[in-house]
Amino acid sequence: MKKIETIFNELRTTLNFKLFSVGGTDFTIWTIVSALFFIVLLVFFASVFTRVLKNKILTRYKMDIGLRDAIGNLFKYLTIAIGVIIIFSTVGIDLSAFTVLLGTLGVGIGFGLQNITGNFVSGISLLIERPVKVGDRIEVGETAGDVIKIGLRATVILTNDNIAIIVPNSNFITKEVVNWSYVDKNVRLRIPLGVSYSSDVRLVEKLLLEVASENEDVLADPAPAVRFIGLGDSALEFELRIWTTSLLSRPGKITSDLYFAIFQKFKEHQVEIPFPQRVVHIKETKESGKKS
Repeated sequence: MKKIETIFNELRTTLNFKLFSVGGTDFTIWTIVSALFFIVLLVFFASVFTRVLKNKILTRYKMDIGLRDAIGNLFKYLTIAIGVIIIFSTVGIDLSAFTVLLGTLGVGIGFGLQNITGNFVSGISLLIERPVKVGDRIEVGETAGDVIKIGLRATVILTNDNIAIIVPNSNFITKEVVNWSYVDKNVRLRIPLGVSYSSDVRLVEKLLLEVASENEDVLADPAPAVRFIGLGDSALEFELRIWTTSLLSRPGKITSDLYFAIFQKFKEHQVEIPFPQRVVHIKETKESGKKS
């Protein structure tokens, strides 16, 4: 029994060994280990409850996935921030002792961590203002895809090639962003085409509307429309305008399907699709009697 008591005393002495001091707080092995242990537990339970909040609780209300994700992430980050403060106070760490350290860190942020800080602040803005949310179809610069995750530092976009692209959050604040589904999922696509000058323009209009009505991915409301755009060099220029929601993430597929159908429909009704033609005139000069 005395041996066990001796072991416990030695263990207590080891754990209470002072490593360093910051202000009026002595940091021992026990202080650091206990703080790390409780922080790991805090992050684990915050993550678990956040998943329950997003997938179980908030699904009972009429919220889109983007709003649920924003509320869940804000709850998680706020819980962790408050929990860390409580843990530090519980294990005996005086936060006022870090005043000088935080001031030094602030200078470092000002000089060397501008990008990280900017992305962090931008991430908070995205979660609160929600100009971009999970599930949106967006374009940022040359990147186009669906938003699958918004973090504090970066946002993950999944392209149609199943490639995940990580975009810094500051890009959404400082650059122009095209959000195809900001208001709703209905998107209008324009299908440009040209026909021969000998074509019946009203027949062309009728055939294009038939093609649109026969495609199951084209919405009937708003209704498709055909516009006579202009008189081109080699063709009468038209534009078929349709609305869709089912293929928002794959606009290229519905465009391809419509072009296939338009080509077949025009072929059946002898509507000619012209190709560019150039006429070269050769003039003969009087002086030389040669052609030029």
